[in-house]
Amino acid sequence: MYSRLELYMNEVVLGTGFGVLMGPHCANIFDPRSWGDQTQRITLESMRVVLATGLFAIGVELPRSYLADHAKGLLIMVVPTMAFGWLIVASIIFVLFEPINFVSSLAIAACLTPTDPIICAAIVGGKFAIKHVPKNLRLILSAESAANDGLAYPFLSISLYLTLESTLGGAFTKWFVVGWLYQVILGTVLGTAMGLGFSKLMKVAHRRGLIDRESYVSQFLALAVFTIGVCSTIGTDDLLAAFAAGSAISWDGHFNTQIENEVFSSVIDLVLNCAGFIYIGAWLPFTAFNSPELGITPWRLIVLFLAVIFLRRIPAMLLLYPWVPEIADWREALFSGHFGGMGVGAIFVSTLALTKLPVPNSPPQNQQEILAATIQTIVSFVVLGSILIHGLSIPFFSAGRRIHSRTVSISRTWTSRTTAVPDWLLGTSTLPELPVPPSMPGSIGHVAGGRAAPASEADPPVKLAVDADVRVEAQEVGHRAAPPGEAGLLEPEHESHRLRRRTLAAPDAGRHASQGDPGRHAAETEPPAHEQDCMLQGLNDGHERVESCAPMLQPEETAVSADVHTPPVVKTVRFPEDETKGQ
Repeated sequence: MYSRLELYMNEVVLGTGFGVLMGPHCANIFDPRSWGDQTQRITLESMRVVLATGLFAIGVELPRSYLADHAKGLLIMVVPTMAFGWLIVASIIFVLFEPINFVSSLAIAACLTPTDPIICAAIVGGKFAIKHVPKNLRLILSAESAANDGLAYPFLSISLYLTLESTLGGAFTKWFVVGWLYQVILGTVLGTAMGLGFSKLMKVAHRRGLIDRESYVSQFLALAVFTIGVCSTIGTDDLLAAFAAGSAISWDGHFNTQIENEVFSSVIDLVLNCAGFIYIGAWLPFTAFNSPELGITPWRLIVLFLAVIFLRRIPAMLLLYPWVPEIADWREALFSGHFGGMGVGAIFVSTLALTKLPVPNSPPQNQQEILAATIQTIVSFVVLGSILIHGLSIPFFSAGRRIHSRTVSISRTWTSRTTAVPDWLLGTSTLPELPVPPSMPGSIGHVAGGRAAPASEADPPVKLAVDADVRVEAQEVGHRAAPPGEAGLLEPEHESHRLRRRTLAAPDAGRHASQGDPGRHAAETEPPAHEQDCMLQGLNDGHERVESCAPMLQPEETAVSADVHTPPVVKTVRFPEDETKGQ
């Protein structure tokens, strides 16, 4: 729990790491590859249940009629991006691994084309993403990861038909009839019909008092398993059917209302995800990552993985994002391109391909056997790297933000103690020149080239230590704030004018002063709402803009004789982190 909430490490990384430790290469407690001929069948069905349940959950959690309202952006993100990544990855595999021809490379690339919904859900649904990633981007990434897992079937089927069929015409005929019409179209229609039928049936039962809230929650898992059971039995695209059923059952929002604030479905989904990635960690074929007889060596795998990370999705997303309404700018496009992890979906598709291929000899005798001997090794290495990179991206981002925030706070506090320039000027690239009246020998001179002219040594600077939630505006003798819209920050005024000092005085300020506690800050109580809004208005990443707050305050005016020499004023902002360190 600590790793999930504080370190932002999800079940993907933790489950895989635990599986590796329990697997045959460490503790040797759990070894899926020791089950002989049944290993592939158990792996296929285990990944099918985990993947379909996750897809059903994504479909249910999407807002009502989301797929219809965002069909344009979703279609652009899925089809062109998958086709681009498929061809790019296949070309890289063909160049790196000599025994594999281009058609076999297309089959391996088809396994790496879909975005894994489990990794995506763990990333975009985490605490960090909820705080820092816009909701529209999180929703479109979840929907895209679910849709392209089901659409991996056509990319895989054309590759396998070109490998197994003797004629090119027969391969394309089967691909269109079986791969598209029967698997994709029929699977989508069947899943949608089952979802709408279940939704109507449960609403009728609810009106007649035959089903309660707890029964709705229990149907979450039952409907997902029932959908994939029916579709896999008749040979259609069960993954796409599960996603379609989840979207259809919550199309009008009734199902979402009934299971709102229920954690049972989330717990079941989390348990299945953990079990799936523990299985993957123990199943990974580490010894096969160095198979020179098949053209597989560690350096080739590493080069392939780096190319997949940078070229599979990012270029396509940067090119297509202007036509995706849910993506606002290139930064969100880069984020969407990066977080396209490969995991359960890639293992499932590669295992499904292996069931269609002949058992390879040692050494392989033809291209079909070469594909069967290499497909899972290459896919599993890329999956392992994706789990590490995408699973640890959020923890690294979070750690970087914390280190940067702490460094900026310390540097600004130290700078404010050693310079006469206000804190809110420190972030500007070129500081403006401050005009100085000639009759003020001890005042701040000017600021030029990013440096403040030193004050007279006889007039030491006066520091006003202010808490992070208190803002004090001080104006020197002979200067007043320029009105909004006028050039310059300060402009001179006559010596006879009086010093006007604006403070936010707390009610108990006098009590602290009378008790002989001058170091205690006066403002320890929360100011009124309008003053609080003013104080927070100009606070942007540590920079203050107190001039914008002046019209909102009700200042206390204290008249000071103009002939009294006033030394330069320096404001020191003490952040909460400094107080914590001091304690």
